[in-house]
Amino acid sequence: MIVITTPTGQIGSRLLDILLDEVPAHGEELRVIVRDPGRLPAAARARVDVITGSHGDAEVVDRAFTGAEAVFWLVPSNAAAPSLDALYSGFTRAAAEAFRTHGVRHVVGVSALGRGTPAAGRAGHVTASLAMDDLIARTGVAYRALANPSFMDNLLRQAASIRDHGVFTDTVTADRRAPAAATRDIAAAAAGLLLDRSWTGTGEVPVLGPEDLSADDMARIMSDVLGRPVRYERQSLDDFRATLTGHGIGDAIAAGYVDMARAKDDGLDDGVRRSPATASPTTFRTWCEEVLKPVVQA
Repeated sequence: MIVITTPTGQIGSRLLDILLDEVPAHGEELRVIVRDPGRLPAAARARVDVITGSHGDAEVVDRAFTGAEAVFWLVPSNAAAPSLDALYSGFTRAAAEAFRTHGVRHVVGVSALGRGTPAAGRAGHVTASLAMDDLIARTGVAYRALANPSFMDNLLRQAASIRDHGVFTDTVTADRRAPAAATRDIAAAAAGLLLDRSWTGTGEVPVLGPEDLSADDMARIMSDVLGRPVRYERQSLDDFRATLTGHGIGDAIAAGYVDMARAKDDGLDDGVRRSPATASPTTFRTWCEEVLKPVVQA
């Protein structure tokens, strides 16, 4: 039995699709935890055991982890959380206890790059995510944290600006090169770990994409793929904070995003060398062709 949290999210939904294709050959069963079962595709809903509720709720995870061998763990966003500790470790504590109670053997979690870098202790959401990893690791389960850079897919939030104005924004220096990963590659990495559970102990699995790119590099590639000029505008951290709070994000969570953005510009994502084991296949150009372009042209 494999339990999937956030099965309607951008990573969890892709993971669910992969596992629905793969589990028959592996003799596995799937269970999902979801607040609204109606958001699951009907075909998927008919093939999985559905536990309704929040995976931050002790009663929900107690039911969900009964008989489970492995769990995919992802903390959902919560703009109103009172602190980063509450958002990550606080949300995870009930599940950590349930891992012990029900003898869950393997957990794969979505986390971030940065461990061991000088910026790791002052990186907002990343610092809190790494603390969550430590909390899970202390339960005694075999744990793999998917250590991710920024997601290519986050650019979809700016599809309207790219389409209407030919502009996307971020806070990083325009020529600073860093890794970026497609969420479908993160889901594929999770699926591989969940299906082949020969691994033991705790550790990280970086998902770095195939190349480091700067914001200017991304603008050039988007321009080529979309057939129209796209440029990068650097946003100040103060303006970034104002944008977040203007969209209703609470002060503690917004401050965490600002600290993370500052840390990324200070080299937070530079601590892992790309290798065949840490690279993931989807190039930014391919992602733009297959994911961004259809959204921009819709």
